[in-house]
Amino acid sequence: MTQALTSEEKSKDEFFQALARVAEDMVEKHGKEFASGALILAAQWVAQNRIGKKDDPMH
Repeated sequence: MTQALTSEEKSKDEFFQALARVAEDMVEKHGKEFASGALILAAQWVAQNRIGKKDDPMH
């Protein structure tokens, strides 16, 4: 029997699907190197608190 996903799991799955679509579009239009670099850069920005919710806003 399959266990139903929680609302949080469903939300995360939707984000993974959206991210996959964006990545596929970037690869199609600009190649794997661009897509990989852009996704890595975005991950670094999240890790560095440069995008997303900030605990201490600069402005």
